[in-house]
Amino acid sequence: MRLTILGGGGFRVPLVHQALLSDRGEGRITELVLHDLDAGRLAAIGHVLTQQEQGVADPPLIATTTDLDEALTGADFVFSAIRVGGLPGRMIDEKVALDEGVLGQETVGAGGVAYGLRTVPVALRIAQRIAALAPQAWVINFTNPAGIVTEAMSRHLGDRVIGICDSPVGLGRRVAHALGLDPARAWFDYAGLNHLGWLRGIHVDGQNHLPRLLADTDALTSFEEGKMFGADWLRTIGAIPNEYLQYYYFTREAVAVARNADKTRGAVLAGQQDRFYDAVRRDPGSALSIWESARLERETTYGAESRAMAGIGSRDESDLESGGYEKVALALMRAIAHDERTTLILNVRNRSTLNILDADAVVEVPCVVDSAGARPVVIDQLPEHARGLVCGVKAVDRAVIEAAVGGSRATALKALALHPLVDSVNVARRLLDGYQSQIPDLAYLRA
Repeated sequence: MRLTILGGGGFRVPLVHQALLSDRGEGRITELVLHDLDAGRLAAIGHVLTQQEQGVADPPLIATTTDLDEALTGADFVFSAIRVGGLPGRMIDEKVALDEGVLGQETVGAGGVAYGLRTVPVALRIAQRIAALAPQAWVINFTNPAGIVTEAMSRHLGDRVIGICDSPVGLGRRVAHALGLDPARAWFDYAGLNHLGWLRGIHVDGQNHLPRLLADTDALTSFEEGKMFGADWLRTIGAIPNEYLQYYYFTREAVAVARNADKTRGAVLAGQQDRFYDAVRRDPGSALSIWESARLERETTYGAESRAMAGIGSRDESDLESGGYEKVALALMRAIAHDERTTLILNVRNRSTLNILDADAVVEVPCVVDSAGARPVVIDQLPEHARGLVCGVKAVDRAVIEAAVGGSRATALKALALHPLVDSVNVARRLLDGYQSQIPDLAYLRA
């Protein structure tokens, strides 16, 4: 089978390659095509993969290209992990928002809206090319904002585009470990939107163990989300929120920490990645070891602002392991390609899963996956405190997509002004002016 990775020069591509190398089953990926607009980044990641596959029998054949049509033709699976505007764009998203006293995080608040506005037009063009050149392909989307981008692409690809995120998987794993349970045996009752979801239960052998966790303060505060939100608040809402809910529950503190930080997260990552790609260019023979060091630095600094806000120091070793989006992607591909029925938390069209949203709204919920694709399972409805937030953010998602499709500046303003983390229409106007003045990719928005 042939897998194409869009954003193939990206820093996390070696993680996907690692997962492919560990897959020795029949019908595995035998061809890996990396597509990127930056030939230099493609070359650097190519060095890492070449060294990573040393000693592995019969690894996937690797090809690189800057031509999108060439990359898509013949693909069985397409993994989309692009970043429109690169990290410089993310830095602008953050700074413009923080200058107005609101959050500029890349998927939450004003920054997420700006990122979506410049990403959706590109994602739509990619979806159209996939539909034309590889209509049989399944598309796995990791491009952020993942919920918005997946919903936009579904307009051309239907249920053949599936969004993935490692946050729910990582949360479930940490909660299971806190309870002394095996994550592989647990059923996680999780629901919401991408970066806006809640773990409402963890079931093993028909028993929900979440009440036991909520009653045990030591266990509840033994993992990162428990420390971030605090035992009292988690007991109040009766659930464990996705880490990104911290921006909604502690907005003032989040803005204060971000504004007082020496560098935004985008600036930190830009420095790390510039050092990585430059080091590989100068010493390609050490590409793998350079990448491994850079990855550890990236994981160690992840969520630094959130930990500072909660008064948490450095990350515990148990928290360093991510949700493993590359493992989720591999499990998803195997389930579809080989009809290996499994259950995964994914971003898919709602159908009738959450009754507060329409059938085409992309939600993040447990899904049964097999050769027919991913289908959301029947779950309990969201509690009242979560419904309004989900509906409000979904309205913003929809406005972002409509602005991108129609090129409407008025609709883009609507998306910013309606976001729960933007506190004034006048602020929204200044945000949009600021973004358009600095981001060429937003020139398509007309009055």
